[in-house]
Amino acid sequence: MARRLLLPAVALLAAVSFTSPLGATNGMNMEGYGPVATALGGASLAYDNGTAAVINNPATLSLMAERARLDLAVGILGPDITATSTTGIGADSQATAFFMPAFGYAKRSGNLVYGFGLFGQGGMGCEYDANSWRGLGFGLVNRTEVSVGRAIIPIAWKVNDRFHLAASADFMWAGMDLKMAMSGAQFFDLVNPMSQQFGRASGTIIQSFNGMMGTLPVGTNVDYAYFDFSNGNDFTGRARGYGYAAKIGVVYEASNNVTLGLTYHSKSALGDLTTPNAKVSFQLNVPGLGAMAQTLNGSMRINDFEWPAMLGVGLAYRPTERWLLVADVREIFWKDVMQQFSMTFTANGEAANGPFANQVLDATLFQNWDNQFVLQLGAAYQITDAFTLRFGGNLSSDPIPDKFLNCLFPATIERHLTAGFGWKIDARASVDVSVTRGFKVSKINGYGIGVSHAQTNAQIMYSYRF
Repeated sequence: MARRLLLPAVALLAAVSFTSPLGATNGMNMEGYGPVATALGGASLAYDNGTAAVINNPATLSLMAERARLDLAVGILGPDITATSTTGIGADSQATAFFMPAFGYAKRSGNLVYGFGLFGQGGMGCEYDANSWRGLGFGLVNRTEVSVGRAIIPIAWKVNDRFHLAASADFMWAGMDLKMAMSGAQFFDLVNPMSQQFGRASGTIIQSFNGMMGTLPVGTNVDYAYFDFSNGNDFTGRARGYGYAAKIGVVYEASNNVTLGLTYHSKSALGDLTTPNAKVSFQLNVPGLGAMAQTLNGSMRINDFEWPAMLGVGLAYRPTERWLLVADVREIFWKDVMQQFSMTFTANGEAANGPFANQVLDATLFQNWDNQFVLQLGAAYQITDAFTLRFGGNLSSDPIPDKFLNCLFPATIERHLTAGFGWKIDARASVDVSVTRGFKVSKINGYGIGVSHAQTNAQIMYSYRF
C-alpha cells in the first residue's frame, strides 16, 4: 500500500510547490485549513484535525492516535468580486476559480510526533476585462494575484498524559502578479505633495515628468499610469520572494472531555518580492506635442512584503461520545505588516527607454490595515461509526479601512457558514469534505468606487493511516 501511495504523493508534492493565488477571506488568510477544521468554522486549535495541524496548531499532532498518517487534499476557491464605478457601472472579476493542493505526513515515535506539510497560506486575486470601466478607456487589463505558501517541519512532544508541546519551522515563498491602471487624477494624488491622500510617488522618473511638462504640475496632464508585472501563470507570480517563519503550540487535556489549545505564529521574514521583468506605461499630454504614450521596461521590487503574526486560543468539548463542540478565538496582527503597499521600479538602460533609462519610480499606496479579530465555532456529530457530520460559522472584523480599499485587493468578508462530513472507508482510509460560503460584503472606498466580495470554497481530503 505504501508503494501505491508514493506516486500520487510525489505528484501532489510537485504541484503544491507552486501555490495557486487564493481568494482568502479572513483578511488574506483562509477561513480554515484542512476540510475537517474548515467544516467546523475553521476552529482547529484544541483537537486532532490531521496534518493540517502544521498550519493550525502543531501541538494537536500529539493527539494523533495512529502510528503514521498521510493526507492528500485539494481545494477549489470561488471568489465573486465586483467593482462599481462612481457612475454606477459594474465590472465583474473574471478570476472565479482557483485550485489549491495540500499535503501532510506525520509519524509517531513514542511520545514524539514529527512530519512534513505543504500548504497554501493565503492571498488575494481578481481580474477585470480590458474593455470594462477599469480599463479607463485605453484597453488596460487590471489583474492581481498574490499567493503565499509554506513548507513546514513540525515536532510535537507529549510531555505527560495531559500536556503537549510543539513547534514548527516554516519555509515560505510568495508570488505576486500585478496589472494596475491609475487614472490621471489618482496618479496626481500620489505625486502632488499638497495631496497624497491615498499614497505617494517620487523618484527621478517623476522629476523627468516635471521637466517634460514645464510649468504644469505633473499629473494634471496624465491620462493614465499603468504598472505591469505579470506572467499569466496560474501557479507562480512574476515577482517572487522567499523566507521563513515559526510556530509554537500547546495543548492541555483538562479532563476526559475538555481540551484547551494555544498557538502563536510568528511574523514572517520574507523581505522583498522582486522581478527583473516589469513594465510601467503612461500617457502624457505634453504642451505643444499632444498625447505621448510610452512603456518603460525594467525591474520591480515590492518592498517589505510580510505575513503577520497570529495568536489563537481554542476549546474542544465532548458532551457525549458522538458530539464534538469547538471554538477558537484569534487575533491576526495585520497592522504590523499592512500599513502600505510599496513598489520600486527601476528602468533598464536600454535605448527604448529614452530619457527615462536607469531612472527610478517609487510608488506607495496607503493601506493602514487594522488587526483582525476572528471567532470560529463548530460542531460535529458522529451519525454512525463511519459517517460524521460537521457544521460551523466564522465571524471576523474587516481589517481594511473603507477609504483605502482597493478593488484589486479585496479581502473584506466578515461572515461564513461552513459544513462538511467525514467518511471512514475502512480502518485505515477516510475522506473528508468541507464547503464554505462567505457572505457578500459591499464597501465604498475613498475614490467613491464600490467593491463587493462574496466567496464559495470547497475542500476534499483523502487520508491513509499506517
